[in-house]
Amino acid sequence: MEGDAVTLTQDIALGLWAQLELFLRSLLRPWNAYQIAIAVGLFGLAHVLNALLGPICREWMRQREGWPKWRMRLLVMLHRRLRLIFFVMLIWPLVWLMQTYTWPSRSYLLTIFAELALAWLMIAVVTRLIGNSVLRALVRYAAWAWVTLSILDLTEEAQTLLDGWAFEFGETRLSLWLIVQAVIVIGVLFAMARFISTTSAAQVRKNADISPSMQVLVVKFLQVLLYGSAFFIGLRTVGVDLTGLAVLSGAIGVGLGFGLQKVVSNLVSGVIILLDKSIKPGDVISLGETFGWINSLGARYVSITTRDGREYLIPNEDLITGQVVNWSHSNDFVRLDIYFGTAYGDDPHKVRKIAIEAAKSVDRVLSVKPPVCHIVGFGDSSVDYILRFWIRDPTGGLTNIRGNVYLALWDAFQANDISIPFPQREVRMLGDQAQPG
Repeated sequence: MEGDAVTLTQDIALGLWAQLELFLRSLLRPWNAYQIAIAVGLFGLAHVLNALLGPICREWMRQREGWPKWRMRLLVMLHRRLRLIFFVMLIWPLVWLMQTYTWPSRSYLLTIFAELALAWLMIAVVTRLIGNSVLRALVRYAAWAWVTLSILDLTEEAQTLLDGWAFEFGETRLSLWLIVQAVIVIGVLFAMARFISTTSAAQVRKNADISPSMQVLVVKFLQVLLYGSAFFIGLRTVGVDLTGLAVLSGAIGVGLGFGLQKVVSNLVSGVIILLDKSIKPGDVISLGETFGWINSLGARYVSITTRDGREYLIPNEDLITGQVVNWSHSNDFVRLDIYFGTAYGDDPHKVRKIAIEAAKSVDRVLSVKPPVCHIVGFGDSSVDYILRFWIRDPTGGLTNIRGNVYLALWDAFQANDISIPFPQREVRMLGDQAQPG
């Protein structure tokens, strides 16, 4: 098969070389040379217009405040191809005039240039819908190459050449031509799937009746369904036999299953987390030494942002198998405890009342669940108390609210002459000689 492909490649190359020689000889004709000169002149004029009007358009774009992001991205993309847009706007009216008032042969090359420029511009605009940059570039260059071959009437030779290079496994034949078709079709289907997924996700997130965890689950399910359907529909569209691929993928899956146990475990754990709603975006959790709120739920990990701005990516499996403290699982109420002591000479009834009023004066302390203060013991030098109060915004921090309550206690005790004892020690200096008894 390899020898046949080489022979076929040589035959096609010789044929293309003969056509190239014929084209170069045709350039010696005056009107063909004139058309090339006209195209070069129009491109130069488009370059001048781009240099003159490009900065004006850029300044106009900067003044468009409040426009949607997609519209601004479209304007930026068109501004980058302003030279090509001017060339298309200049060459097509000239082609129409020449086709109307002259013979077709005198506008043949200009028509090819115009069709190529318009096709390249349309492909650049359409492929911008593809989100993945690598896939977008691949589809764009493939489409540019195929459109160029179509306009130059070389598609049959290119298709024969690509179809000649192929390999077979079982009853499945895979050629370069089939791969090119699959990439283009799957790329277009992926772009459509991405557009539908983004639109659907926005609608799901706007629905207040769906819980945050179910929103994430629905969005992930839609993405898997749409992208999976796009992949298999694309393969079926170009004629790939999925039976052979099913056997091959089954064998590969068995081999990868042993090496990707952790990955699969994290994926399954992610689905379980979404289904049982144990945690959801916005919850405040503690896992070991990590304390923060959940930023997003991923397929493999959970993003947790702490108070110091660090973002931890915790594998889903750790949240299933480890002990997690969810401060806002069933509600947002969080109770905090602080300990303090006062001197034995201070009335404990008065101390408890003052402590409760001091805690109530702090902004984030809830009045619907009022603070309480209890004696917890009689220490060596103080009466020990515990002050308990509730908040409902743990994302605002715990250390700062404790500090504010301590400051309120300090001010209240100072205003009411309540002392906070501290241990006192007496140090005695002994001389070199023992004192007489």
